[in-house]
Amino acid sequence: MIKLSGVIITYNEERNIEKCLQSLVNVVDEIVVLDSFSTDNTKAICSKYKVKFFEQTFLGYVEQKNFALTLASHNYIVSLDGDEALSEALQQSIINLKTSWKLDGYFANRFNNFCGQWIKYSDWYPNKKLRVFDRRKAEWKGINPHDRIEIQNSTATIGHLKGDILHWTYQTYSEFNLKTEHFSTISAKAYYDLGKTAPIWKIAFNPTWAFFKAYFLRLGFLDGLNGFVICAQTANITFLKYTKLRELIKQNS
Repeated sequence: MIKLSGVIITYNEERNIEKCLQSLVNVVDEIVVLDSFSTDNTKAICSKYKVKFFEQTFLGYVEQKNFALTLASHNYIVSLDGDEALSEALQQSIINLKTSWKLDGYFANRFNNFCGQWIKYSDWYPNKKLRVFDRRKAEWKGINPHDRIEIQNSTATIGHLKGDILHWTYQTYSEFNLKTEHFSTISAKAYYDLGKTAPIWKIAFNPTWAFFKAYFLRLGFLDGLNGFVICAQTANITFLKYTKLRELIKQNS
């Protein structure tokens, strides 16, 4: 039987971290939390559980998650963010893996809660994520803040687990607006560092396409008002990312 490490990165997650920990306690053999010096009750809540708690100045989403992997005692990993939890069905699927692990990694669908509503369409479901994996064969990659696990093997074998990763996203429209502003700034800086460009056609076309794809092709309109808000912000964050990138290029030219 293999042993599993639950690995979580956190910053000011007092609203959600307990749900996350409760979903892991009967599934994994240890829980590792890497916190970025939270100023709320995140640390105190973690202290109520058998958690290996570490603190590290935030390095960036990709970098922080890769560092967190090095703190785990076991090679088989269940990775969550502090605002995520395993559904009961996914908990059982992962428990079953402990005696039947055969592949390099496993996807699960992520089910997102926005302003109290579980979102079933647009780009938000099934929102497939690879979060159960062998760390010896995997590494966090991507462009901040959009991290993803990549299996470092051209012949990687990946499965799909029953159940959902439950994700509590934004609970107010104001919070969503602030995060859109924040994440677009991070994305623009990451794109600038990669040498990407921001011609006017991208500023005009990419947000329009992002909205059309999410709202119409992926049926975001079926989620009602919140579906429209999500798809509009999908377009907005794309617009902000490229305008901020253009500004960075101009400032440094």
